[in-house]
Amino acid sequence: MNKSAVSLVDKYPLEHPIVVLDGQDWKRLIQGAVYWLERHHAAVNQLNVFPVPDGDTGTNMLLTLRKAWEEIGALDDDRIGSMAGKVAHGALMGARGNSGVILSQILRGMARVLASQAQCDAATMVAAWQEGTNAAYKGVNKPVEGTILTVCREATEAAQTALRLNDDMRFLFVQLLQAAQRSLENTPNLLPVLKQAGVVDSGGMGLYVIIEAFTKMLQGDTIMPVITEEAAGEVDLSALGDEWGYDIQFLLFTNEATEQDVRQKLMDMGGESIVVGGSNGVIKVHVHSEDPGPFISYGASLGHLDDIVLENMTLQTLRRKGAWQEPGGSSIDRMVPQSTADLPPSALVVNGAQVINRVGLIAVAPGPGIADVFRSLGVDQVISGGQTMNPSTEEFVQAIDQLEQREIIILPNNSNILLAAQQSASLNDKDVVVLSTKTIPQGIAALLSHNPLAGLGEDAVAMKEAMQGVKSGQVTKAVSDAEFDNIQVKEGDFIGIGEGKLLSKGQALDEVVLDLLHHLQADDAEIVTLYYGEPIQKENANRLAEKIMAAYQECEAEVVYGGQPYYHYILSVE
Repeated sequence: MNKSAVSLVDKYPLEHPIVVLDGQDWKRLIQGAVYWLERHHAAVNQLNVFPVPDGDTGTNMLLTLRKAWEEIGALDDDRIGSMAGKVAHGALMGARGNSGVILSQILRGMARVLASQAQCDAATMVAAWQEGTNAAYKGVNKPVEGTILTVCREATEAAQTALRLNDDMRFLFVQLLQAAQRSLENTPNLLPVLKQAGVVDSGGMGLYVIIEAFTKMLQGDTIMPVITEEAAGEVDLSALGDEWGYDIQFLLFTNEATEQDVRQKLMDMGGESIVVGGSNGVIKVHVHSEDPGPFISYGASLGHLDDIVLENMTLQTLRRKGAWQEPGGSSIDRMVPQSTADLPPSALVVNGAQVINRVGLIAVAPGPGIADVFRSLGVDQVISGGQTMNPSTEEFVQAIDQLEQREIIILPNNSNILLAAQQSASLNDKDVVVLSTKTIPQGIAALLSHNPLAGLGEDAVAMKEAMQGVKSGQVTKAVSDAEFDNIQVKEGDFIGIGEGKLLSKGQALDEVVLDLLHHLQADDAEIVTLYYGEPIQKENANRLAEKIMAAYQECEAEVVYGGQPYYHYILSVE
């Protein structure tokens, strides 16, 4: 992004009203909103109901809006309809987390109204906000008031009233902003969980920041970029590892090979996650490999390369500073049948013959160990993601496109990823079912009931039923003082969350785990599985398993390396 200051004051002196906005105005407003959200997204992140280290609403909205800006940064079109359409498309593909998806729907609805317009007057702008509100509500299966939806709706209603008094865009957006503030401050009265935590809705706050940026610019303010701030999601390069290989992308200008030729060669070279497409002598290549050199050399042998992107994919999984070392060994080896260990994950051995699954599987995993578990259970595409690193709609779309199967099941395994997964399902012509798995244990339970030879409907029903039979827990450290569910928590306490509720806290990690298991009724369970994360050594997890079996003598405790950041343990109780 061009990091120059952004302003509209030269074009619209304050002594004159702003009657219409064009495409370049909308472009500058979006740029200013990105800058303003860069400045304030950390504050939005802190508005978390639970005092856990995964508040990422502001980051998700920022990454979504940045993707929208990428679509228009070099666009010179003066038509607001064209500009709004590009913004909506970028936000749609870049949407991360529920807040990012809802923001993308707001922008998408606005773009529908603006599509045919060269310029936009106040009446059209209000109509666009109204359609954006409608789209946002329709994009959520069960809309909840006291959230970003309410803030958008009530701000739009105020804008409709303001339009009857004045058609100056400045006046309109001031009213929009003031109403958004009133609505935001009222969210705790509409959503008891917010009042209990003593915060306003984080998604609503993110939308308020965006509207504030629009208003400030229309009022003549100049918004300065944040030059020194770390990019959202950036990590300490000292933590860089090579466990995930490299993501290699480039444009190839050639008349010497077809897309099919390039795709086959990349497969022969051992490439993974291959996507090849193009037209008019330009081929876009996207491939994963442990060694990028041969792939780049091959492309260069066919013609000219441009827009070369080379990224270490470990950056997608490391979300905190400090080096990470994989513990020796893994408990998941026992989960891979020897007869199928060397087959691709979509394969099944039946009477000695290899059969490709009818239904393709996509799952989201927060750590390398959990990703390995998913692959061992037949998942075709594993997307790195989870707390603080929600995958975008585009990442789901790419995963869907990479599968040969026409019938696909997606397991998001996180409630904040569900909307992005659902949105991706509507952006292609394959039959895609998104199971509402909200935890890793639910995803694994669903996979254990997966029938590789069943049809989509039958398979999805069986997997959905299976995921209901498992209870899930998570243990992490509190990042702030809080009182929730009648439990007072101090920063640094270990806290246990089960089935969406804060259930236990304490100074000793193992004691918190045992107390959490009590709340999850482990005394009635047959198996407890501990997926241990980055902060935990395997020997400590094994000692904890022994304590669990001593406390619950009828229960077997299993230890599996998960590798998830932030969360010391993910618990499965069956």
